[in-house]
Amino acid sequence: MSIFGSMKTAVSGMNAQANRLSTVADNIANVNTTGYKAVSTSFSTLVLPSSGGNYNSGGVQTSVRQAVSDQGDISYTTSSTDLAISGDGFFIVQGPDGTPVLTRAGDFQKDDEGNLVNSAGFQLMGYSYDSGAPAVVVNGFDGLVPVNVNQEGLTAIASTAGYFKGNLDSNAKVAPVAPATLPSANAATTTTDTKKFSMVAYDRLGNKVMYDFYFTKTAVTTPPPAPPGVASTWEVSIYRNADAAVGGTTSFPYTTAGGDVGNGSLTFDANGKMISSGAIPIVDPVTGLTINMDLSGFTQLGADFAGTGTPNGQAASPVKDVTIDGDGIVYAKYEDGSTKPLYRIPLANVASPDKLTLMSGNVYSANGQSGVTVTGFPQTNGLGTIKSGALEGSNVDLAGELTEMIESQRSYTANSKVFQTGSDIMDVLVNLKR
Repeated sequence: MSIFGSMKTAVSGMNAQANRLSTVADNIANVNTTGYKAVSTSFSTLVLPSSGGNYNSGGVQTSVRQAVSDQGDISYTTSSTDLAISGDGFFIVQGPDGTPVLTRAGDFQKDDEGNLVNSAGFQLMGYSYDSGAPAVVVNGFDGLVPVNVNQEGLTAIASTAGYFKGNLDSNAKVAPVAPATLPSANAATTTTDTKKFSMVAYDRLGNKVMYDFYFTKTAVTTPPPAPPGVASTWEVSIYRNADAAVGGTTSFPYTTAGGDVGNGSLTFDANGKMISSGAIPIVDPVTGLTINMDLSGFTQLGADFAGTGTPNGQAASPVKDVTIDGDGIVYAKYEDGSTKPLYRIPLANVASPDKLTLMSGNVYSANGQSGVTVTGFPQTNGLGTIKSGALEGSNVDLAGELTEMIESQRSYTANSKVFQTGSDIMDVLVNLKR
C-alpha cells in the first residue's frame, strides 16, 4: 500500500464532495428561479491495478447530471403573458446576439418595443399570421420572429367570407308559381312561409353592413313521405338591410341597384340533408366587396326555422388585451369582444433533454449527445400544452438539497481525516531517521 496513494485518494474524495457541494449550492440559490432544473453530482470509482497482497487505492471522479425532463410545479399568476409548459418541450427564445436557444422560463413581459422578454433578457419567438395561418418548420428555426404585442390604434378588417347554418322547416308550404311572390322578384309581398334572417358584416373601413336573407321553398318533387333521393328546393335571396323600404308592412321593395346582392338555391334530399354546394356569394355594389357565404350547414327537418352564423372581418376597434391559448396562438382582443390571431408560439424538443448544454440565463442549446432539435406546435407530436397566466417553478427539492449538504460535509470531513492520518504516518516515518 502506498501512503502517498491513500493521501491522493483522500484528495480526490474531498474534490468530489466539493463538486457535490457546488451543485447543492447552485440548486439552493435557484430554488425560486422560474423554470430552473436541478443538477446533481454522480460518483464513479477510479481503480488502480493491484498485485499480490498490495492494494493500490484509486480514487473517485464526478459527473454532473441535469433533471431537465422533470416537470416543475405550475403556479398561476395575474399576467396573461406569463407562460408555463405542461408536458414536454421548450420555448424558443433568442438573446442579444440573435442565436435561438431553448428555455422553460416563461416569465415574459413587454419591453419598450412591445417584444415579450423574460427576466433573463431573452425574447420569445413565434410565427406571424401576417401571411395567413403559419406552418411550422420542423427541423429548424427559419421563419421565427420576436413576438410583439404592441397593437396600437384602431384596426378594421373587411368581410370576405362567412357561414350560415341552421334548419329550414320541412313543413313549410311551397311558394305559388307566380314569380312575383318570390323574394328574388323584390315584390311588395312574400309568402307567409318565407323565413327571414339577418347578418352583420363589415366594409373596408370597419362599418357594419347588415344583410337580410330570405328563404322560400320553391319545389318538392313528391309529396311526403317522399322516397329516398327525392329533392326539395329552397330559394335564397339576400338584400342590403339599409336599402329596405321605409314604412309599410314589409321591407320590400329594396332600393339596392340591381335588386338583391346574392341569390341561389339549396337542394335537400328526402332525409333533409343538403345535396347542393350551399355556396352563395354576396356581391355588394355599394361596398364593392364580395363575401363568399357557405350555407352548407343547413338541414331541412320537421322542426322550427333556426339559423346562426357569422362572417369574418372586424369593426374598427382598439386592442384591449392580448391572450394566449393552449395551442400557442397569440390573440389580440378588441374592445368590441372580437379577436384576431397575431402569432403562434411553437415548442421545441430533443431526444435527450437531460443532455442539453446549460447556458447562462437558464437557457439550453442542443449538442451531439442531446440529439437534434425538433420543432412543432403545442399539443402535437408529444409536445406539451402552453398555459397562459402561469409559471413553472424550479424542480429543486429544498429538503433533499439540505440533506445532501449535510452528507457532503460529513463525507468531506471523513476524507480529510484520511488525508490527515496519512500525513501523521509520514511524520512517523520521517521521525524514524532521527
